Amino acid sequence: MLDQQTLDRLWDFDDPALSETRFREASNDPAYDADERAELATQLGRAIGLQGRYEEADALLDAVDGDEPTVAVRVLLERGRVLNSGGHAEMAVPLFEQAAELADHLGEEFLAVDALHMLRLADPAHAETWTRSALEYASTVHDDRTKRWLVALHNNLGWTLHDAARCTEAMVEFQLAEQWAERVGTPRQQELAREAIQAC
Repeated sequence: MLDQQTLDRLWDFDDPALSETRFREASNDPAYDADERAELATQLGRAIGLQGRYEEADALLDAVDGDEPTVAVRVLLERGRVLNSGGHAEMAVPLFEQAAELADHLGEEFLAVDALHMLRLADPAHAETWTRSALEYASTVHDDRTKRWLVALHNNLGWTLHDAARCTEAMVEFQLAEQWAERVGTPRQQELAREAIQAC
């Protein structure tokens, strides 16, 4: 299966149309085997969904062969994202729960944290609970790429607390986000972490 760094190189979340082009090209690259092309197709579906073409994304995900377990997790995740972005968050929640459970069972730590992170977005009434679950899970992993989730998760929890006027607790989370950003984050994450502390 593909490692996350390979997918990172193809993604440009600021330009989903460019990402779509990259994933279409990669999906046709014979250097990838059938399971890897199926995994790439899930990301193509995500890129299409980010452009608001939800029916097209859903149809593409329907066509993905999800027999390989990691691909099955990604199909659940991306189908959930399409539903959530399309205004059907309540339908996305069970898909993200299934994705988190299956990813954990498979030892796919990055995807397990991703699914818990998406539950925070799809189930805002329990955002703090889901985020704390994701933080607890991510704190046990050893892979730096997966640990990078700790930056976003602490930042997200900080804003949840800040919006609830729990500013002292929020500042703790923002400072933890900054510490993790300095350790494993991107320059953009480091910048956002500093900005959050200043805003708080």
